[in-house]
Amino acid sequence: MYKLPSFQEQDPNKVIAFMKANSFAVISSNGDQYPVATQIPLAIEEVAGKILLKGHLMKNTDHHKAFVKNSKVLVLFTGPHCYISAGWYSDVQSASTWNYMTVHAKGTISFTDDEGTYKAIKAVTNQYEGIDSPASFQHIPPGYIDKLINAIVGFTIEVESIENTFKLSQNKTEQEQQNIIQQLLVTGDFNSAAIAKEMLDRVVIPHH
Repeated sequence: MYKLPSFQEQDPNKVIAFMKANSFAVISSNGDQYPVATQIPLAIEEVAGKILLKGHLMKNTDHHKAFVKNSKVLVLFTGPHCYISAGWYSDVQSASTWNYMTVHAKGTISFTDDEGTYKAIKAVTNQYEGIDSPASFQHIPPGYIDKLINAIVGFTIEVESIENTFKLSQNKTEQEQQNIIQQLLVTGDFNSAAIAKEMLDRVVIPHH
């Protein structure tokens, strides 16, 4: 991870909020020959000062087997990202770059029994669907859930360390930051607009 101090978010609440907003995350670990990874929606909980990542995955896949053998996992949360042209700097002879936001969470994965899998399905479904939706967990037929539990297994990842890079041109001057924001807004694509918003929300630009 690129960990230049000026690109690191110091507010843990903002880091957690980012994880929750980008919770379709990549979980990776070591396999027998190559690293393995899978992308899974996660329920993110804060319990007694610990961060727990909960979800479920299909049984007997390569990643399930790898996670059983090696419970130490890396979870990648990725957000908006976009190209930043050196033409937007005061010194156009500088190198162009990429602005992006990411969080790397390291921890230990443990798999649950059927009751825990039931709770994991409920937690993830209610997080994304909401309890008032006609597709909420309470409306899923019990027989359907029983079939799911035969094919999937719930898990909890207890997070042991978190690193982040929120690279938002913090190392540029006020004028350059303002120009980058304007250029990104003109670009018009989703990622550019999202980075521009994050810069406006997070990057300290003095007002005179």
